[in-house]
Amino acid sequence: MNLVIRKAKKNDMSSVLLLIKELAEFEREPHAVELTYDDLVKDGFSTPPLFICFVAVLKDEIIGMSLGYNRYSTWKGVTMHLEDLIVTRKCRSIGVGSALFSNFIRHSHSMGVKRVEWAVLNWNVSAIKFYESNGAVVSDEWNIAQMNEKAINNFILNK
Repeated sequence: MNLVIRKAKKNDMSSVLLLIKELAEFEREPHAVELTYDDLVKDGFSTPPLFICFVAVLKDEIIGMSLGYNRYSTWKGVTMHLEDLIVTRKCRSIGVGSALFSNFIRHSHSMGVKRVEWAVLNWNVSAIKFYESNGAVVSDEWNIAQMNEKAINNFILNK
């Protein structure tokens, strides 16, 4: 397998967006993606970029990606957040996810981070097993809290 993991380029963002939409379908939220190609280009290639993205390329086709960004922990200092690790369905279980994950962890290590963190759905047992087999601790003590755009606007209007 001639798999290449490389930093994404602007013209890769259409393929990245397709992978994001495929993940949304897998996660049972097919209509949740509001992000556009232009958003990805603007945010990923601004100065400074808001995220780092790596793509997995096989036979000139982008078949996977990892996307993350810097965070700051009041306990640890600089950390990285792995927002998504996606491999297209037809190419799962051939090592692409492992290669992307390894690349992201190595990149994060080179940045001197103290922790890499991400979220995984509790029903995605194969992903949980994958992360645990690579040394991650998947916590059942923390819940993810989010406010969507509507909730933010309601908060602003009512406080």
